[in-house]
Amino acid sequence: MLIKNIKLWDDNDYVKVEGYILENSMEFQANKKKPAIIICPGGAYLGTSDREAEPVAMRFAAEGYHTFVLRYNTYFTEWISDFNNLPKPNEKSTYPAPLFDLAKAMITIKENAESWFVDTEKIYLCGFSAGAHLAASMGVHWKDDLLRDKFQVESEMFKCNSIILGYPLLDYEVMKEKLEESSDKMLRGLFEISNKAVFGKVEPTDEELKKLSPVNYVSKNTPPIFIWHTANDGLVYVENSLRLATKLTKNKIPYELHIFEDGPHGLSLCDETTAGEKTHINPHCSAWFHMAVEFIKKH
Repeated sequence: MLIKNIKLWDDNDYVKVEGYILENSMEFQANKKKPAIIICPGGAYLGTSDREAEPVAMRFAAEGYHTFVLRYNTYFTEWISDFNNLPKPNEKSTYPAPLFDLAKAMITIKENAESWFVDTEKIYLCGFSAGAHLAASMGVHWKDDLLRDKFQVESEMFKCNSIILGYPLLDYEVMKEKLEESSDKMLRGLFEISNKAVFGKVEPTDEELKKLSPVNYVSKNTPPIFIWHTANDGLVYVENSLRLATKLTKNKIPYELHIFEDGPHGLSLCDETTAGEKTHINPHCSAWFHMAVEFIKKH
C-alpha cells in the first residue's frame, strides 16, 4: 500500500487528503484499475473525527478500494476534548470552503488516476454526520456553476457514482425545529458553535438554513445514495434521513435507507476498531458496512 499525505492548498496546512493507495502487484491482474472512495469524517464542522477516518479507510481497502480521507476545513484544527478551553478558531471554515476542499480532492484524485490506477468510473463518497452533510452537498451541487467557476474545469470532475451517508445532517430546518423542542442546553450550545463554523454566525436565518440543506436540492442529477441512521439518534435526528429518502423517491433516484432501532450518534463501524465508548459497539448496526459495499457495487 502506498500511503500519501496530500496538501490541497498552498496556504492551508490543515486541509489535506490522507491517501491509502493499493499497490498494483503483478501477482494480481496487471494494470487493473480499482475503485476509489473518499471518506469525509464527521465532527460537527468543529473538527474531523479519527474514529471515522483511518479505520473506515482500512475497512474499505480490505474490500479492494483505494481510499482517501479528507481533512476539510473545520472551525478548529485540532480535536476538541474540553469545550471550556477552546483553541483559536479557523475563520476559513464557513461554507462553501469545505465543499471546495472536497472538490479539490476529487480533482486531485482524477488527475492522478492513471498513476494511482484509479477507475474514474467508480469513484464514491462516504460521509458521517457533518461529513455526510458535506458528501451529500457534493452529490446535489456537483453541476453547479459555483464549482465550475471556482476551479475552471468541467462539472464531470466533481461527479461521483454513488454516496454512502451515515447518520447524516441533511436538513438544518428540521434540526432547528427539533432543537427548539429540546431542553438540553449542552446540545443547543453545540449546535450554536457548529453554526458559527458553518454559517459564520450563531443564529443563521431561515433562508440560510434552507440554502445549506442538501435535501432541498435533490434532482435527476443526484447520484444513488445509501443512507443509514438509528431511530433514537439524539444528536442528528433521524428525520434528516427520512426527508432525504422522500426527496429521492420523488426524483426517482436509486437509494437504500436503513433505520436501525437503537444506537447513539457516531457509531462509525460499530465495533471495537472505532469505539470511543462501550455504546459504540453495536453488532446489529454493524451490518451497514457490507450492505453499503453491495449497494455501491451496483452503481
